[in-house]
Amino acid sequence: MSKTQILDCTLRDGSYVIDFRFTQKDTERIGSALDLAGFKYIEVGHGIGLGASLLGEYVAAATDEEYLKASALSIKNALWGMFIIPGIGTLDQLRMAADYGMKFVRVGTNVSDVEQSAPFIELAHKLGVRVFSNFMKSYALDPIEFAKLAKRAMALGTELVYIVDSAGGMLPSEVRSYIQACRGEMSNMPIGFHGHNNLGLAVANSLVCVEEDIELVDTSLQGFGRSAGNTPTEQFLSVLIRAGFPSHIDPIVAMDLGESLIRILIENRGISSLDVTAGQALFHSSNMPLIHKIAKKHRVDPRRLIVELCKHDKINASEELLVKLAQELQISMVNMPNIQMGNYFGQEESIS
Repeated sequence: MSKTQILDCTLRDGSYVIDFRFTQKDTERIGSALDLAGFKYIEVGHGIGLGASLLGEYVAAATDEEYLKASALSIKNALWGMFIIPGIGTLDQLRMAADYGMKFVRVGTNVSDVEQSAPFIELAHKLGVRVFSNFMKSYALDPIEFAKLAKRAMALGTELVYIVDSAGGMLPSEVRSYIQACRGEMSNMPIGFHGHNNLGLAVANSLVCVEEDIELVDTSLQGFGRSAGNTPTEQFLSVLIRAGFPSHIDPIVAMDLGESLIRILIENRGISSLDVTAGQALFHSSNMPLIHKIAKKHRVDPRRLIVELCKHDKINASEELLVKLAQELQISMVNMPNIQMGNYFGQEESIS
């Protein structure tokens, strides 16, 4: 048996796939269906989180208030919540969300920037909102360093720390080592896992999490999510049954939701070589627009530029470093490959 529950992030992370075009009505319809199917946690809203539309660059089809109203109206049994990145979302926006009845909030920071989450964690507690810490690019630190920061987040008052495979490149053995390192620091530390599927390992990584009996694993219908997508709910539930764990949710019901509500929205087919390279190098897709800009200007293979960048830095991508690396790559380049860029979104987690 395992206590692990699924947090469905279709309506949040999935919004990246459709350029943040989920409407208020979509949120009502899909949120209600997920609720009735038995999901215990449902994440909604702009993919980048509270306040993101106000940046002006990635304006969603609905306002934060409209997403909040839709969720409060349609989700009756599950706990529903939103994502917030300090520097994009504000404390006032967190207060607004709590006023609409939001039940949990995930505070997203780069794994090295945990202290930025402190005022959001404190306020969430005061507002009676459950709060989870989302350590983006978790793999940029080794498991022991990660565990020490996870313990620090617990001291700040978070209820749960997420291991986040932002690049979709972690191996199952690595995921297990991060979980075990956290428990070495704090034996009863509540842990979540948010996986991406760039190397096709999201389901395997999520199964490890169930074997390790962590609290939350994120999935989305049809794997709908940023870059190569998230852990596909339908596959994960079926794997749980094969592995002898309770699925809590009927896989066929989840399949029906995926087929009727999400599959019709999926336009891209095939495997993107950029996404695979991102997984291999542990590269976050938020830096892909800058990669594209530099690779195009200097006429170098963006995949090789990704690999070279991540030898130096897996968290940030400075334009100065990328230009230097591109110039070095120019020496060995023969032909410029024809690569489809797809729909990537840029460096929002670096905003402060």
